[in-house]
Amino acid sequence: MASTFLKAEWRKLILANYAVEPALLLPYLPAGTELDFWDNTCYVSMVGFMFLNTRVLGIPIPFHRDFEEVNLRFYVRRFDGDQWRRGAVFIKEIVPRHAITLVANTLYGEHYATMPMRHEWLAETDSQNITYTWEKNKWHELSVKAGLRAQAIEIGSEAEFITEHYWGYTKRGKQTSEYEVVHPRWEVYPLISSHISIDFGQLYGPDFAFLNQEKPKSVMLAEGSAIEVKMKGALDNPF
Repeated sequence: MASTFLKAEWRKLILANYAVEPALLLPYLPAGTELDFWDNTCYVSMVGFMFLNTRVLGIPIPFHRDFEEVNLRFYVRRFDGDQWRRGAVFIKEIVPRHAITLVANTLYGEHYATMPMRHEWLAETDSQNITYTWEKNKWHELSVKAGLRAQAIEIGSEAEFITEHYWGYTKRGKQTSEYEVVHPRWEVYPLISSHISIDFGQLYGPDFAFLNQEKPKSVMLAEGSAIEVKMKGALDNPF
């Protein structure tokens, strides 16, 4: 049984979901996986959230327990012999702590970057405003206004597809690493409005610059939960 590498809470997840051509993602696809679709649509998601109460191998790291993360990800699946494992692949994960980036990139071949980051959670009488901002040459922003009462995610819905990918895959040359993210089924808040001010080309390169002019197919705010990341390993035969 895989050991737990990391425990934390992921809270107040903003997910802005864009439809893209599958060919865009093929160069980023880890060996042994294939693109996953919902309603014949290929998605990338811009995700912002808070890491809270983080422990690595059971140990809380001073000054690295609570921090923001934003990432750009897409969705894949892998058949492991008797069932499909549905997972996510990260184009880049942005955090505010250099130590997190160093460990993730050096030891695990991830694609982290360190930037100044801020967040703001404001509760009003009948709504909440959640904002994540980060700086690279300018301040980028991902924010929503949503209701206060979380709702169950409908089975078979787009929201279920976006949130119910429990595996992570990392492309390391010709090798693919796999890990499991364990958490209960999430709930989402009814969305009132959203604001996205992101230079995708500056952050993620020319392949994704066209997203500057695109509107997301959907934007969601999920409450999140406690999570566990099970220690990753290389696929035995990804080809």
